[in-house]
Parts: sequence; C-alpha cells; structure tokens
Amino acid sequence: MHNQLFDYSPIVDRAPVRWPDGARLAFYVGLNVEHYEIDRPSTSIFAGTRDLAPDPLNYGWRDYGPRVGIWRLVDIFDRHGIRPSVLLNSDVTEHNPQIIDAGKQRDWAWLAHGKNNSILQADMPVDEERAYLRDVVDTIEAATGTRPRGWMGPGLTETFHTPELLAELGLRYVLDWSNDDQPYRLNVPGLLSVPYQTELNDVTMFVGTGVSGPDFLQAVKDQFDQLYAESADSGRVMSLALHPFVIGQPFRAKYLDQALEYITGHEGVWLTTSDEIAESYARN
Repeated sequence: MHNQLFDYSPIVDRAPVRWPDGARLAFYVGLNVEHYEIDRPSTSIFAGTRDLAPDPLNYGWRDYGPRVGIWRLVDIFDRHGIRPSVLLNSDVTEHNPQIIDAGKQRDWAWLAHGKNNSILQADMPVDEERAYLRDVVDTIEAATGTRPRGWMGPGLTETFHTPELLAELGLRYVLDWSNDDQPYRLNVPGLLSVPYQTELNDVTMFVGTGVSGPDFLQAVKDQFDQLYAESADSGRVMSLALHPFVIGQPFRAKYLDQALEYITGHEGVWLTTSDEIAESYARN
C-alpha cells in the first residue's frame, strides 16, 4: 500500500524555517525514561539470555538507568542548562516516582512513550489502542501535572490508526518518523512530525555498532557541524537520543558532557524542547 500519512517534500523546495530570536539550529535532548517488565525480552546487551525469564544480565543492565545512570545525567544537564524532552513510559510514574519529582523541579518536557518498553504499539486493534493511549496520556498527566503534547512509540512503533487517535487525545506531534531535519505537517489535522534522529542514538551507536566514547563525541560534533552549516538559510533541528542505562555508564558519561559543552558553546543555537519546536513551527 502507499503511504498516506505524509507527502514527499524535498527540503530544498521549502520556505525557510525561522526559529525564535534568529537562532539557526534548534537542539533538544530526547531522554528515554523507560520501564521494562521482568518476564519479557527487550533491548539487550547479550542476546544469549534475552529470552529467559528472569534474565538478570539484560534486565539488570537496563535497570542501571533509573537506579544510577539518570542521576549522573541530571547533573550533566543541569551543568549545561539542558531541559530534556522526556520520552516517558507511563509505568515509570508508579515504579520510579523520584525521577518524576526531579523532572518537575527542573521543568522538563514530558512526552508520552507508551506504557512500558516491553509492550510495542504494532498490531493493536483500534478500540484497544484507543483505550491504551488514553490510559498512557492520562497517567502521565496525573503524575507530572502536564498533559503530554508529543508522542514516541515504544521502539518507534505505531499502528495505522495511531496518529489519528493521538490527535483525538489532543497531542500535537510525533517523533516516530525519523526522515527529516525539519518539522513537517502530517496528513492528520493538527499533527506534526518533529525530527528524532535514530542514528545519533546511544543504543544504536554503542550497542548496535559498538562505537567508543570518543567516536560518539566525534559523531555528535560532526552531526552538529553539518546541520549548523546548513541552517544558515533555513532552520534545522538536531536531536540527541539518550538512554540512562547506556550513556549513563561511568565510562561514557564524560563524552556526553563534552558533547553538550561543544554544542552549547556556539552562538545561534536554540537549547529547547521538542514541545517548543513543535509549537514554534506550528505558529510560524
């Protein structure tokens, strides 16, 4: 079947995108704050045990994130004035409420990211999905005091009905379609796609391709330099997708610190959230 959610739009044929205060590049951190069920396989560092229940090796690796890694990241974000866009599993509000409290104190942006990262979005019947999405959004709103405006599916998964169901709930944008360096309108009234660059993702890089910390730092710099150069005439978006159990490891965290120091050291960079990017694009 043909894609009906969005139309083809070459970036060279568009009207210029303008960001607030003359900024060239909009930069946000997509911080994945997730919950995993102990008896289901998920993101793993060692495939040999991933189908076991329980799986102490892989579950414990993931559980390092909420217990230790995220608190290391909090210090780094505070040091560089970063308000992350939190891709939040609603189950976190029950199991890790201290993380919610820390984010509320810092005015983090809260996006809906499904119930947990053990349940993927694909293949849900439409009525079941409608109830599921409503529960996720309402749970996050009750815990954070803010109704999510953005969505990213667990594993970036959707059904063909997900965008229209999200619009019914009042959400304004999705991050699932990683195909652009600028926001664009979807063929669902009131709904945008905001860039979320999956190759510059700590799971993709460190777990998927096995890069080192210095390699990660260089890749972030290279991504920034290219987008910054291209943004001279029309604004671009750079996202940095992070998972506390990956980049929050002691031997990697300093490279995130150095990457953010590099980005924040440039003029014309709008340090923002995905919420604010969507709002600015929709308004202008």
